[in-house]
Amino acid sequence: MKINSIAYIAILFLFVQIGFAQKTVSKEILGQIFEQSTSVEAVNIINNTTQVTAVSDKNGMFSIVVKEGDVLVFSAVNLEGFRRRITAENLNSPLLQIKMTAKEVELKEVIVNENANITAENLGIIPSGQKKYTAAERKVYTANSTSVDKLLNGISGRTAMLKKEVIVEKKEALFRKLEYLFEDNYYTERLKISAEDIKGFQLYCIEDPEFAVSLDSKNKTMSMFLITNLARKYLIILENEK
Repeated sequence: MKINSIAYIAILFLFVQIGFAQKTVSKEILGQIFEQSTSVEAVNIINNTTQVTAVSDKNGMFSIVVKEGDVLVFSAVNLEGFRRRITAENLNSPLLQIKMTAKEVELKEVIVNENANITAENLGIIPSGQKKYTAAERKVYTANSTSVDKLLNGISGRTAMLKKEVIVEKKEALFRKLEYLFEDNYYTERLKISAEDIKGFQLYCIEDPEFAVSLDSKNKTMSMFLITNLARKYLIILENEK
């Protein structure tokens, strides 16, 4: 009877060991990272238990070796940090989807003049909703106001010159918006752009059509997302120029 008890305990212990070993088997899993509905590139992933690391590709995809109970830590300069504990369900899933959130950027203080609401429209000087022209746009409009002006200015090249002024004026406006949107330490600390390269990088950014639209539309989240990718490309350009 005593022998049977010892055998029973030994068998029970063996099953427990086998079960524990199965539970701690490591496995390579596939994942994809999103910010809202957009896949995110260059997110750093680290297994906090084993210190194994990975980085998401241009489609937000990554693969990493984990086991049940491991904690994955996700981080990127423009996203809030995120942690996920791996479960048995995650190990058996064909794709681990991770949803991350864009970081809020603290903007500089804006001081509004108490008379800021006094406009030409409010005073009845011009009709409400009328198109507002910049100085350079007004010059182009005047140069084409009559058929004679249009012909003469077209022949002399003045119209083409004035249109170039409009483009430069718009880029200057975008540059001012970008300067106001981010502090210098955002470029140096988060985007890893050196202080002496900030101005050059800002000019590089406003040449990007998609980024220019995000600035014009005051879409801060999209600007933050796009500028991170632009910074990565700009750093590659700087490296190749050395």
